[in-house]
Amino acid sequence: MSTAVTPTDQAQAVPKADFDRKPLWMLGLVMLAAVPAIGSGSTWLTLTVAGLAMGFIVFIIASGLTLVFGLMDVLNFGHGVFIALGAFVATSVMGGMAGFSAQGGWQSLVAIFCAMLVAMAVAGAVGLAFERLIVRPVYGLHLKQILITMGGMIVGEEIIKMIWGPLQIALPLPDALRGSYLIGDASIEKYRLIASAIGALVFAGLVWTLSRTKIGLLIRAGVQDREMVESLGYRIKRLFVGVFVAGSALAGLGGVMWGLYQQNVSPQIGAQVNVLIFIVIIIGGLGSTLGCFIGALLVGLMANYAGFLAPKVALFSNIALMVAVLLWRPQGLYPVTNR
Repeated sequence: MSTAVTPTDQAQAVPKADFDRKPLWMLGLVMLAAVPAIGSGSTWLTLTVAGLAMGFIVFIIASGLTLVFGLMDVLNFGHGVFIALGAFVATSVMGGMAGFSAQGGWQSLVAIFCAMLVAMAVAGAVGLAFERLIVRPVYGLHLKQILITMGGMIVGEEIIKMIWGPLQIALPLPDALRGSYLIGDASIEKYRLIASAIGALVFAGLVWTLSRTKIGLLIRAGVQDREMVESLGYRIKRLFVGVFVAGSALAGLGGVMWGLYQQNVSPQIGAQVNVLIFIVIIIGGLGSTLGCFIGALLVGLMANYAGFLAPKVALFSNIALMVAVLLWRPQGLYPVTNR
């Protein structure tokens, strides 16, 4: 008597390797090694929190691209346009709610979270159109994916210039997120704590969705054996489109976070961050959510430590980190082996 194979069985049948803790030890060693180099404990704490916060923001930006490549095998070099779009939509939303947010307190927090939600919705909607018109014809063709998505990003930047103009636009922090908390002599900015909390929630949400929900199991099963999932009546194509939309929405959220981090946005903000994103996902292992998370934290810490200890070295510290990791692990910290 034969038994049917469900998508859950298909996903759970994938062998699980023992969890590798070495990259986590590497993250801890980087933080510990910086203590004697910096000398001051309060300065080290300030730089560490700032570096981790930057890493969380970079992870939010890069997580969408990691999700799309890891599950759909799509090299989307146009990811930057969703970052810029999210940032500019946030400027419009917060500008429209300026009178409300000017009251301060919880009103300014409501305004910024509304801006994040609208930016994610707009970026996700544009991502749906981007997938249908640009990405769908080149599935499985990596070289064409690179060329056509880069072209899409260039066109997207020009459209943004037509709507919002070619100049930088200020995106100031609301009053409720300005200022710092003092822990001894260490100064911890409020926005960095909020950014860290949002980044941690995004990471936890991705891990939980992919490993604990039916949709996540179906997507993972579809990556392993698409024909099997489709034969059981599930429309895997729609699930993959949903993955692309989710990745675009995360890029929009990351654009808002990065714009608030810099307190200004420009049409080139996505292209400028793209290099950093690819450094992170190469360090982490192409398509690995956990690797992207650890890689982003390493990049944030290195940028802040190097910027304090040797500002000239900070210009190429991230590339040096990538080279060092690849010499140790050529496929990244947590390589994906399911292809």
